[in-house]
Amino acid sequence: SCALALAYCDYSPDDCDLYEKADAVCMRLGEYFQIQDDVLDAFAPPEVLGKIGTDIEDAKCSWLVCKALELASDDQRQILLDHYGNHDPHAVEKVKALYRELRLEDVYHQYEEEQKKACDDLIASIDSQ
Repeated sequence: SCALALAYCDYSPDDCDLYEKADAVCMRLGEYFQIQDDVLDAFAPPEVLGKIGTDIEDAKCSWLVCKALELASDDQRQILLDHYGNHDPHAVEKVKALYRELRLEDVYHQYEEEQKKACDDLIASIDSQ
């Protein structure tokens, strides 16, 4: 945890501002890591991922399906309802095709850049203390 790491570095828990900023960085990085994992599960080849991604088949509440539901038209939403959580390879490909149609990899890369800047800004605010 952030608190343990700061204590190990001889920072006092009484410095609430430092702990709050460190917590904000850690939470943002944790969210980013989970979203990156969701994107890799759908788009990375198994030899890169180290496994075969099954979030679609397992109907996981991933960032991709949440973002797809947010961006989808009624017809696209129906594709998700009909095929998400189905183990049939054709159904999985339908969902991945919809992700590509919605340009979710591009949406992710934009999110990634925003998170990097936010983390850099938070870390800079700690460095300036």
